Amino acid sequence: MIQKVFHGEQMLALILKAEYDEPGIQFFTPDEFSQQLAHMKHPSGKIIQPHVHNPVPREVQFTQEVLFIKKGKLRVDFYDDDQNYLESYILSDGDTILLATGGHGFEVLEDLEMIEVKQGPYAGEADKTRFQTPEMKLTIKGKEVGKG
Repeated sequence: MIQKVFHGEQMLALILKAEYDEPGIQFFTPDEFSQQLAHMKHPSGKIIQPHVHNPVPREVQFTQEVLFIKKGKLRVDFYDDDQNYLESYILSDGDTILLATGGHGFEVLEDLEMIEVKQGPYAGEADKTRFQTPEMKLTIKGKEVGKG
């Protein structure tokens, strides 16, 4: 229900499948990540104490994104920092992914509705380096699924 995608020691992504259903609060990300991902499940009547967030200076080096798949199917292709293809995962209704490091690309496999959350302010094209990949056969856990 929780998949961590690694390339060596580097965590590329964390996938929280829709079926995850544990009670209470569970944070999945290391404290040093600039995006924090948690699941919260509480019974009716639970009080979460009102609070404000204090100004805390933070320095963000790389953008981390969280995608919430409301409906549809999305293939996520992972690349290392040198733009080499690594592997792919398929996300569907209710899944959530935190894209932490490395490169990534997507192919919409079924009509898709998703929400993206990432740090701001938006830096425009300076925020990313786009790259082309050669035609290749991608595999998901040994199964051929198409082109990159």
